[in-house]
Amino acid sequence: MNLSGVMEPNIEYAPKHYICRRATELLVLDGRVDKPFWAEADWSDDFVDIEGDLRPNPAKRTRVKMLWDDEYFYFAAELIEDQIWATLTERESVIFYDNDFEIFIDPDGDTHQYYEFEVNALNTVWDLMLVKPYRDGGPPVNGWDINGLKTAVHIDGELNCPDAANRKWSVEVAMPWTSLRECANEGRPPVKNEFWRVNFSRVEWRTEVKDGEYSKVQNPDTGKPYPEDNWVWSPMGIINMHYPELWGYVVFADKEGPEQFELSSDERMKWELRKLYYRERNFFEEHGEFTTDVKLLMGDESWSITPTIELTSRLFQISAPSSDGTATLYIREDGKLWKE
Repeated sequence: MNLSGVMEPNIEYAPKHYICRRATELLVLDGRVDKPFWAEADWSDDFVDIEGDLRPNPAKRTRVKMLWDDEYFYFAAELIEDQIWATLTERESVIFYDNDFEIFIDPDGDTHQYYEFEVNALNTVWDLMLVKPYRDGGPPVNGWDINGLKTAVHIDGELNCPDAANRKWSVEVAMPWTSLRECANEGRPPVKNEFWRVNFSRVEWRTEVKDGEYSKVQNPDTGKPYPEDNWVWSPMGIINMHYPELWGYVVFADKEGPEQFELSSDERMKWELRKLYYRERNFFEEHGEFTTDVKLLMGDESWSITPTIELTSRLFQISAPSSDGTATLYIREDGKLWKE
């Protein structure tokens, strides 16, 4: 595998969380998010820049809702927008070349085998599975589809019409557990009080009106469009969505609760192992070999784990006892993290 270095995100570990309640009726998708089906679901926090506090808050509001039942995982997104445009009409196109809304799901939280979904204002979809993050060698499986997927988009304004009184566009998505369970624990849907790792992204391009049409603003120094903005629910501290360890926690609940979510000691310990993984990979890039010197990787920071490192010339495994001492947490050179 590629053992290049990996960037360590510049962020305190505090992923967002969301209490996902059970739906109480069937969803008839039309893209509108102001109907009774969604009344019991809370809005998420407003999206922030992908780098978090390192950059200003987005100029346009984005927020989501989630619900679940025995058949589907439901999503609703509201994107405030005065320039509503889209061009891509073929499924499996690279949808983020348009403004889009994206969903990322890692059912078992090991950062391997997770899902990515993108949709534009034309309701054109791209869905794929990642065997591993790109930093760990990928690859993406474009041929994977969410069988039974349902989506709808509502335009509050007029698509591809700069003269219209555009206000926002909204999205509804229903993903069946029959597809999502493929990468989940025990190959099954979630049960009450379990969590899955989830995040959302909104891609926003800088546009202007030319000859009555929207056009991406070109950087005169490069002759190419300016880089897109990435606005997300749970900030990443890095311009890269493919760090699943930083996605939010979605807790599946009954209508009654729970009301709160507390990050467990084991989840914080997993993050500490993840930081050692970053640093071990970066040590290899610089020195051409791994190190068993735990103190060298840990520096003078405060840690809750007592890790052990095992090596071969091209592989490593870092382990630490779980918080209650009844199990062991592991991470290896390709980023997979597990408990046994």
